[in-house]
Amino acid sequence: MRKILVVFGTRPEAIKLCPVLLNLRRSARFQVLVCVTAQHRSMLDQVLAAFEVAPDYDLDLMQAGQTLAQIAARILAAIEPVIKSEQPDMLLVQGDTTTTLAASLAAFYQHVPVGHVEAGLRTGDLAQPFPEEMNRVVATRLATLHFAPTETAKSNLAAEGIDPRRILVTGNSGIDAVLHVRDALEAGRLPGGTWPQLDARKKLIVVTAHRRESFGEGFAHICAALARLARRDDIQLIYPVHRNPNVMDPVYRQLDGLANVFLVEPLDYVPFVDLMRRAHLLITDSGGIQEEGPSLGKPILVMREKTERPEAVAAGTVRLVGTDADRIVREATRLLDDEAEYRRMARIHNPYGDGRASERIREAMERHLVRGPA
Repeated sequence: MRKILVVFGTRPEAIKLCPVLLNLRRSARFQVLVCVTAQHRSMLDQVLAAFEVAPDYDLDLMQAGQTLAQIAARILAAIEPVIKSEQPDMLLVQGDTTTTLAASLAAFYQHVPVGHVEAGLRTGDLAQPFPEEMNRVVATRLATLHFAPTETAKSNLAAEGIDPRRILVTGNSGIDAVLHVRDALEAGRLPGGTWPQLDARKKLIVVTAHRRESFGEGFAHICAALARLARRDDIQLIYPVHRNPNVMDPVYRQLDGLANVFLVEPLDYVPFVDLMRRAHLLITDSGGIQEEGPSLGKPILVMREKTERPEAVAAGTVRLVGTDADRIVREATRLLDDEAEYRRMARIHNPYGDGRASERIREAMERHLVRGPA
């Protein structure tokens, strides 16, 4: 058996790695251990519960007001003894978080190969998204196996000199997760959310926004746009608000108490998928929602100027609107009022995968670790 240490610390990582680690555990060829840094404590725990995953190591490193340097340093120091003790055959990480960066570096220091799930996403600008673009670039240099979600991501890696034999296009494991939850909700195997405040006669807009590069002026513009949209009497807007004070302060200052606007606590993963299913339109700056929304047939307006996920923009299911209030309102109004445009964007077409990414990742790891590297 080959020992795999799966490391993650945030809700998006957990969503995308839980299907992978559960698939790996179905193979008699792997012993799978889970280490969580708890970079985001509460938002991580509810995903672990949804997938019934119990960590073997819980570093519990989150602190209020932590800086990027502080959390990176704590992760690097805390994960070193775990790797030394377990001596895994591979360390598996996902995406672009500080946990991904620090865990990959710790593995490199101890000559442990790294597998990088969702490899190869790029904007080409280290400031957008910040610090995620840099985290991905560094993780690429440290990784041995690169699980690219799309052909575009594979091309980005190849352009940076990565051996094509080390790259596998898998689709995105986040689609595995959202399709699993969607099907369970539709079949009644999982309970959906309870939303007594929602009026089924009105079009529901679901909003998420939390990116660092929008702190300050960007969030002021976002909130102004949402307030203008909320004047319509044919819509309702629900916004699960991230607990970061840089998000909460402007959102509650500008939007709290407005008619048709419901500010709620961050949602567990299953209720949030249920909320997306009910939505008419998604307005977000989230990378994961850009991937998940098309599987649910929802148009998505992305409040960023650049995205490392251009495939959905090319497919027509995602549109970049930045943080300019006029632009956000204009594009949202277009989708609310123009049925033909709405149908064009809402068609179910997902360039990020078919729900079998986890299976492909397991097969690639079996080829590399059990049968020998190429």
